[in-house]
Amino acid sequence: MSLIDTLLIISVFSIWLVLLVNVILVFAGYIGYLRTHQAPLPSKLPFVSVLVPAHNEGIVIIKTIESLLAFDYPVNKYEIIVINDNSSDNSAELLQKIQEKNQGRFLKVINTDEIVGGKGKSNALNIGLKEAKGSVIAVYDADNTPEKPALKILVSELAVDKKAGAVIGKFRTRNKDASLLTRFINIETLSFQWLSQSGRKALFNLCTIPGTNYVIRKELIERMGGWDVNALAEDTEVSFRVYRMNYHINFQPLAVTWEQEPQTFDVWFHQRTRWVKGNIYVILKNLKLLFVKEGRAIRFDLIYLLAIYFLLMFSLIISDITFILSVSGFVHIDITGFSNLLWLFAIILFVVSTFITITTEKGEMTFDNLMIIILMYVVYSQMWLIVAFYGLMVYMWEKISHKKTGWYKTKRYK
Repeated sequence: MSLIDTLLIISVFSIWLVLLVNVILVFAGYIGYLRTHQAPLPSKLPFVSVLVPAHNEGIVIIKTIESLLAFDYPVNKYEIIVINDNSSDNSAELLQKIQEKNQGRFLKVINTDEIVGGKGKSNALNIGLKEAKGSVIAVYDADNTPEKPALKILVSELAVDKKAGAVIGKFRTRNKDASLLTRFINIETLSFQWLSQSGRKALFNLCTIPGTNYVIRKELIERMGGWDVNALAEDTEVSFRVYRMNYHINFQPLAVTWEQEPQTFDVWFHQRTRWVKGNIYVILKNLKLLFVKEGRAIRFDLIYLLAIYFLLMFSLIISDITFILSVSGFVHIDITGFSNLLWLFAIILFVVSTFITITTEKGEMTFDNLMIIILMYVVYSQMWLIVAFYGLMVYMWEKISHKKTGWYKTKRYK
């Protein structure tokens, strides 16, 4: 067997391995979803501080604040703190107007400048944390419109489980019909983000904070020293520290928020590059925990992230290169028939399992979405490969050049 055949077998096996793990997680998540129930509302509700980090979010910020003010949580039991972080648009003026309109409600706006702020989401959250009065911290991104019961459901789940350090909800794509890309993201969100969260919770008692629509105990985040200002994926980084402090994170899909997703490739590319860099930072920061008892709680997630960002990425690169070389006639592959059969089975498994997962949402089980899922396997996976490889290269270069982290602004739409 030639070297190229050996590399192809290894890459196909690795891709299949990751795919099977995802399928297992998704089906476990589906079962977990069917068993979901809402925790009873505690007799004494804690005071909650809702933090909203915002940088040049004038297009969406008012809609977000209005949805937060509309929570069915008692009005005297929560405050909203918007960290308008070194914005150069009209955010400050818009926020001042909504403050004046809602004078009886506790809505605080912290306007930072380039000296104090403008250093990323983690820094903005730390600024808000210092002003927070609640024993529970809730975090919402500036493009979110949570449903009215979301906060109450999250807090109730936290209250009944004293070992839960945080509780996360589900997020949906608000602009899913805007473009083909947002339709890809909608399927990705339903299947490979929140339903796999449910699967990891069911099988390993593991969840990862998604960065929005979650609550965390204030005393816990203060003991951590706040959010890591060097972490672009501050949500994953905080999640790992929660588990290392002998707490766990619960997932409650009945708490729903709707968020705006990138509508064009360039916006999506920059957002996902930030995610890749952020997750690589978390992997490297915690890599040593793979081999010590302290890291037992997060071991699966570390291995999973390593598999996604290194094993899967390089396996897809090898697979693509061998395919191109074979088609162009530069190399001869003896196992073409075998590898093609594996690819066919992989596509079928991907399509069937993904389509089953979207049946959890009303109106998503359509023929159009079935076609979208098939197209995702061919197109979206290659898009991910490009951004994953680029993100790794950029991360390495920034480490070499000692470039500092700042706000990575995702474009918003009306």
